[in-house]
Amino acid sequence: MNSENTPLTRFIEKDEENGSGNFGETISKYLYYWPLFLVCIISSLAVAYVYLHYAKPEYIVKAKLLIKAEKSNPSSESSLNEIIKPYQTGKSVEDEIEILKSRSVIQQVVKNLELWTNYEEKGKIVSEDLYGQSPVKFVLVRKGQDFESRNFLITIINDDIFSLKDEEGNVREFRFSDQLKNKFGSWKLQKTPNFENYVGKVISVRIKDPEIATDQLLGRIQAAEVNKNASVVELSIQENVLKRGKDILNQLIVQYNLASEKEKERVAGTALKFIDERLASLTGELNAVEKDVEGFRSSRGLTDISSESKVYLDNVRVNDAHLNEVDVQLNVIKGIERYVNSPDNANTSAPSTIGIDDPALTSWVSKLIDLQLQYQQLMGTLPEKNPAFEPIRQQIASTKNAIKQNINNIKGSLVSTRRQLESFNSGFKGSIRSLPSDERQLVSIKRQQSIKENLYLYLLQKREEAALSHASTLAFSQTVDSAYLDTYKKPLTYSLALFIGILLPASILFGRQLLNNKIVSTEQIERTGVPVTAELVYEYSKSPIVVHNKSRFAIGEQFRSLRTNLLYLHDKKKSGRVTLITSSIAGEGKSFVASNLGVALAASGRKTVILELDLRKPKIATNFNVGTGPGLSDFLDGHASIDQITRSSALHPNLSIIGTGTLPENPSELLEQIEIDELIEWLRSEYDDIILDTPPIFLVTDAMIISRVADASLYVVRQNFSYRKHLGFVKKIFKEHKLPRMQIVFNAIQKRGEYKYGYEYYTAMNTQKKHSLHSLVREVSNRLLLSNT
Repeated sequence: MNSENTPLTRFIEKDEENGSGNFGETISKYLYYWPLFLVCIISSLAVAYVYLHYAKPEYIVKAKLLIKAEKSNPSSESSLNEIIKPYQTGKSVEDEIEILKSRSVIQQVVKNLELWTNYEEKGKIVSEDLYGQSPVKFVLVRKGQDFESRNFLITIINDDIFSLKDEEGNVREFRFSDQLKNKFGSWKLQKTPNFENYVGKVISVRIKDPEIATDQLLGRIQAAEVNKNASVVELSIQENVLKRGKDILNQLIVQYNLASEKEKERVAGTALKFIDERLASLTGELNAVEKDVEGFRSSRGLTDISSESKVYLDNVRVNDAHLNEVDVQLNVIKGIERYVNSPDNANTSAPSTIGIDDPALTSWVSKLIDLQLQYQQLMGTLPEKNPAFEPIRQQIASTKNAIKQNINNIKGSLVSTRRQLESFNSGFKGSIRSLPSDERQLVSIKRQQSIKENLYLYLLQKREEAALSHASTLAFSQTVDSAYLDTYKKPLTYSLALFIGILLPASILFGRQLLNNKIVSTEQIERTGVPVTAELVYEYSKSPIVVHNKSRFAIGEQFRSLRTNLLYLHDKKKSGRVTLITSSIAGEGKSFVASNLGVALAASGRKTVILELDLRKPKIATNFNVGTGPGLSDFLDGHASIDQITRSSALHPNLSIIGTGTLPENPSELLEQIEIDELIEWLRSEYDDIILDTPPIFLVTDAMIISRVADASLYVVRQNFSYRKHLGFVKKIFKEHKLPRMQIVFNAIQKRGEYKYGYEYYTAMNTQKKHSLHSLVREVSNRLLLSNT
């Protein structure tokens, strides 16, 4: 399909040729419909006002939290941080965001703020949320098995009694001291300090399952890293109660810090428990060895060992100290390995990572413990076959695999180190064998004492480190900004309403113009190459005749201008001029133009006759109210003479009318008879102007048949009525000269833009004020209802 025929292409071409790219002209076209814009803007602002007046406000509340992430520069850490580092590792911002939005933290926020209960004061149109100022408090004494969302209304009758209306519509009275029971459990209402302000008021109490409230809050809280260069997390929530929004974010920060503190205490407490158990067993062993040393010396009379023995003993002590550290780490690794391989970790104590310097293993173990805690929490609320368990199971499995790989690597390294230290011990033992028997036995006993002492001191040091971490007040996070109001939606609502009020009518007008398949401008007609001889503005009138001596309508002057142009169209011929008037389809105003052009010609002193040649739908006789009688069809059939069919018009003595007469069955054949040529020739001799009102040429061929007797042709096109597709037909007729001296009359142009200002002079001269007011109202209505597009 040719792209030039599409509505959009024609619209763009029209704009380019008309110069409508000019901003001022475009604005002028749209401002013509100012009543539509005004009504839309007022309506949208009114809707916005009503919405803001009755709808609940929307606040966007934010808070900022600094996460103390792990630093890569060890020199920046204090000595205390170095001591407690194994128990207080640095934080990843991404991980902490997930913890902030974790179900366990949000669940605690819901519980502490009692967000699963909502109170509202019932109004005539809208209800007011009573968060923080409710006159009563819902207290769940014992939760039932069927705990689901419930709504009920209470009316506070007096200080002691209230009425309760449940969801079924049942109303009963109770005392505030009564404990009520239903499907969701046992509960009661407690009075608050605000109670006195709501006596006689109706309060809506809406409760929901805390799990559902947690899910809803999880979906509303947003947490995001401010930028990659700073470990600051921005929290935000949209709330219709400002205080509640602030309380939620502040409580979220509190619960996050408590959860972090609890995790720190858990890690440090596990280490303390492990060390205390080892110290308890080691104390007895150390006491036993010390008694052995003392007993051996007394029995053998030895006071001390030789210098050579001391050297051997010191070397053994150092080597044994390293061996003890390796053994401690191997024991820790075995404990972690047992924990990971255990099928049920719920009944197994969390392993300690004391002495393990690998931060990756410490992080993986901590993550595994957190995941298993989440798993246990879900087990308390959901069946084990629920799909919600599958993601956690997968994370636990992948975490265990990562821990096993780390354990294998660390365990291999520790076993290799232990073998090397044992080989050193074997060499030292060989050297000790060269000592005297009593001294050699004493060295062996003192070596055992040294091993126990070193291990005891090592564990005491680790215990102090764990105790410092357990008691430290170093926080994992810092509140940068407590909860604050970021945005209130009221100003944006009015701005949006104003924008919609302008955009909506502009879109409607643009869409109608884009999809309009009617002729709207003179430029569209001129592109056919056919001259436009007259432009007739639309004027409301009850009479089809708008041209007479006292006419002050602008259209009257335009018909007089057309009368002048007709003189040049006929090459200034003085008399006997035959003008054919036609159009494409019915309703374009050809009979209206023929009637008023005839009156204008008669008013100028020219003897004029109008022939009603539209033998199918005649209108001329009706326009001039000349009555019925014999007409043109009767003359052509030989049943009437010229004098019998010619009637004088009451509007002007120079104007005569020849009506259709009896409607014929064969109008085209009648117009082909030679009698019509003879009639026109006789009329040329008797009249100055003969106007032929013919049928629409696009529908029937009558106008082409009668064109043989015409000197000139006027083709009527009506704005926003005639179709654009007919312009091709008009162009073809003009190029093929099927109508003589064809020119176009552009009819019923709405007064806007360039058409408006030139004719205001005439309408201003109308002295009938009532009629002017009526015209103004009608004009505004047309623009409002888009009747002119």
